Amino acid sequence: MAVKETTRSAQAQLATMPERVAVVETKVDAMIVCIDEIKSNVKDMHDCLDNTRDLLAGKLEKMQDEYRTNSTKFFEHADKLHAEDQLAHVALDKKVKELEQFKTKWVYMTAGAIAALGFVSGHATTLLALFK
Repeated sequence: MAVKETTRSAQAQLATMPERVAVVETKVDAMIVCIDEIKSNVKDMHDCLDNTRDLLAGKLEKMQDEYRTNSTKFFEHADKLHAEDQLAHVALDKKVKELEQFKTKWVYMTAGAIAALGFVSGHATTLLALFK
């Protein structure tokens, strides 16, 4: 009896075997299509990455060229400004020295005048007696 049931069970499973194989084949075909799409997407992604790399490399090269050009101009301009600053400092130094000499001259003249006035005011009676 057990053999007959096993046989019937086996026959029932064999009867559904073509359907099950068809389902598996359908799933395998769907996976193949998905794998092909993934391969295509990966290829597109690599192409996009290559294009992006080339674009960035080109822009970086352009930026480096502009930097080299502009840095040279910058240093030339900075040297020119430095030379102008040196000339301005020399001129200012000359003017400051002249003002210091002018101030010193007037300080001494004022001090001398104050001393002379002090002497005259202190000896005014004697000096007035000389002029009489």
